[in-house]
Amino acid sequence: MRGLWKMGAAALTTAVALAACVSTPSLSGTLGAPSFADLQAMCGTQRVDYGNDAQSVYVTLFDAYVANKRGGLSKADFCAFQASIAQRYASQGASSDPHARNQWVEFFNAQRVKALSWRAAVDPTLRSG
Repeated sequence: MRGLWKMGAAALTTAVALAACVSTPSLSGTLGAPSFADLQAMCGTQRVDYGNDAQSVYVTLFDAYVANKRGGLSKADFCAFQASIAQRYASQGASSDPHARNQWVEFFNAQRVKALSWRAAVDPTLRSG
């Protein structure tokens, strides 16, 4: 029994170490990943300050960007996706009204799922196998 515990602890340690290596891209960009500002500039629109939501929005836009770069999403669709998030954030996400903020969270979660599905369709690293 103690041998199983040691094996389980070793597996857990390995999993934690691997998770640390697979991290969320930095807002300033990482090797192979554009910065958040560069992603926003791709569509020629004004940069949006997402406040505390910036990292989550960046990850979502990055997933859509990967889908775009790999042919699973047109640039027009990427830009429309980006614009819809910016517009909804301006009207609800930046609001101090809890009801509006909750609507933003619901909307944004749906957009996050959409971006992940686009990326998973073209990125084999997101599919198990």
